[in-house]
Amino acid sequence: MSATIEIASPAPKGRTEARTKTWAAVGMLPFALFAAIFLIIPTALLMVGAFLDREGHFTLANLGELFTNPTIVSSFWLSIKVSFASALGGALVGFFVAYAIILGGLPGWMRGAVMTFSGVASNFAGIPLAFAFLATLGRVGLVTVLLRDWLGFNLYATGFNILSFFGLTLVYLYFQIPLMVLVIAPAMDGLKKEWREANAVLGGTNADYWRRIALPILFPSILGATLLLFANAFGAVATAYALTGSSLPIIPIQLMAQIRGDVLNNPNLGYAIAFGMVVITSLSSGAYIWLRSYSERWVR
Repeated sequence: MSATIEIASPAPKGRTEARTKTWAAVGMLPFALFAAIFLIIPTALLMVGAFLDREGHFTLANLGELFTNPTIVSSFWLSIKVSFASALGGALVGFFVAYAIILGGLPGWMRGAVMTFSGVASNFAGIPLAFAFLATLGRVGLVTVLLRDWLGFNLYATGFNILSFFGLTLVYLYFQIPLMVLVIAPAMDGLKKEWREANAVLGGTNADYWRRIALPILFPSILGATLLLFANAFGAVATAYALTGSSLPIIPIQLMAQIRGDVLNNPNLGYAIAFGMVVITSLSSGAYIWLRSYSERWVR
């Protein structure tokens, strides 16, 4: 008697790959649905609404007001200046913080602590952040009172005001600096030891290394991170509204006024303002993505 053993043949490779891709596509469905409901569809609706008047007729008047209405123009410029100042300050300070914890020779536990704090602080905004700064640097804030009573230094006598351009920029730095640390840290980690060693072998100093090797390699990442910080600050509204109300009318607050209809009530003009904000933030974010992909060539 002879026994026959049947061995199951493996599934064809093409069928296995197709099944894997199918399950991968199914896994992407929740994200695609979320993006469609909260990003794609609202963006499409505001783009359509920006070109309609109150009666639903096509018009370019809403977009024209973005360039001719002095209130809207000044609000755009104010938002751009606040975003630029906070992005520049956040990039500068965040770069040196990242350098200290990654390349500065500090204890290893400090990197973990700073990165954990940065992850939390970069998302701390809105009413809690505004209240924290008012309780700290307001006219009767803790630091203000301590400086006045213990050191005899009146902070507000110098012209400082938390409810001003400088004050709002200072508040924005609270989440801009940690975000810069999170974004630039991987780029600093990508600096290879062989580059520093080669510089030393060729007789280069530490200054030569940073001027000719490290900074040129990091520059696209630094510039891209700065653009990301700009976009992050340009779209922020809750912190500014809770801190200053309408006394510092940045463009997101103007958008709220048009949509909510407190005194002004032109939703279609609000759509046009939102469309202009989307264009500016998209350009900044797009440039950041391109610069990031460019810089990643060096750290692969």
